[in-house]
Amino acid sequence: MTGKIIKGIAGFYYVNVENSGIYECKAKGAFRKDKIKPLVGDDVEIDVISAEEMTGNVISISPRKSELIRPAVANVDQALLIFATKNPAPNLNLLDRFLCMMEEQQVPIVICFNKADLADDGFTQQMLDTYQRAGYKVIFTSAKQEEGIDAIREVLRGKTSTVAGPSGVGKSSIVNLLTQGYTMETGEVSEKIGRGKHTTRHSELLYLGDDTYIMDTPGFSSLFVPKCEPVDLYKLFPEFIEPETHCRFGGCVHHKEPDCGVKEAVEAGKIAKTRYENYLQIYSEMVEQQNNKYR
Repeated sequence: MTGKIIKGIAGFYYVNVENSGIYECKAKGAFRKDKIKPLVGDDVEIDVISAEEMTGNVISISPRKSELIRPAVANVDQALLIFATKNPAPNLNLLDRFLCMMEEQQVPIVICFNKADLADDGFTQQMLDTYQRAGYKVIFTSAKQEEGIDAIREVLRGKTSTVAGPSGVGKSSIVNLLTQGYTMETGEVSEKIGRGKHTTRHSELLYLGDDTYIMDTPGFSSLFVPKCEPVDLYKLFPEFIEPETHCRFGGCVHHKEPDCGVKEAVEAGKIAKTRYENYLQIYSEMVEQQNNKYR
């Protein structure tokens, strides 16, 4: 029997088998021997121990098409990053760090600005100019008025998507709207894995049907700094890549160098100033972190 791991806690793996339900499984010892750890999002084969109690063992893991380090999950197709237009005001530095994290792990990204009913036209256009120009799909929603939810459903369809964002932006409200109509599946998950010692918050896949899952993940640290070399940071800002080819000097870090293609693109309005300023801040943190390492 095959299914997908939707949650893993304390050595137990909860496997969703379509048209059957959620099985509570242990992983066979060979995984530990081979230093392989099943991950949320893994497609697996299980042996059923008890059909009545819905228990089993994970006996094999299908090849992974992707593997994220933060959070530690497998087979994610894309990330849905949710911020609010107001209350709280969007922290664009935090958003750009989210984007860098996903770019570094080569995960496609969709940006959602919730509470669109509170935004003025100027803000909406500014965000479109900033992030669509950078190559990202941008969606505006209002969970309160249930607007824009169908647009999110469309980009999620047939994919496994990780959902992330700071507190207070309406992430839970959007997830709840998306899972309406699938209360049996999500209720079954909650009942099966939300008991006793297994109530700790971990990454969890929610099944929406038709091979569509969304992943609710634990919090995100605003202190995230990319692991790449500082000189390569620009590669995590997609709109920097073409202008970088016009820099006069090889290894240009787009700060104080003359004849810099990236700075010229900022001055021409082709790159948003907020994106450039956040790039410089992250770059300086990377350099400081690197200097501290060798002191």
